[in-house]
Amino acid sequence: MKTTHTFRGVVMSRPVKQPAAKPAAAAGPPKIRVAREVAGRGGKGVTVITGLPLAGDALEQLAGQLKRSCGAGGAVRGNKIEIQGEHRDRLVAELLKLGYDARRAGG
Repeated sequence: MKTTHTFRGVVMSRPVKQPAAKPAAAAGPPKIRVAREVAGRGGKGVTVITGLPLAGDALEQLAGQLKRSCGAGGAVRGNKIEIQGEHRDRLVAELLKLGYDARRAGG
């Protein structure tokens, strides 16, 4: 019968240590990214805003305000806001005016 501390039949001198967990990243301001996507939309481009620290009705209200400032349609999908068309520069300026630290993502 084998001893309790074996690995493929070889007796281990001490138990294998688990790697130490990495500390969580510093909880700074959320990274709000404004990017353009065309995937899954038949070639039509939309501007996607991710990383907003809002949920539910607050996210819907912000989406409505941003859609009116761009004069375009859009939707809230999960925790992302999608605005139809290419409006990255305008949306970054609008989010900065509202006090969010938004950055343009992508090329």
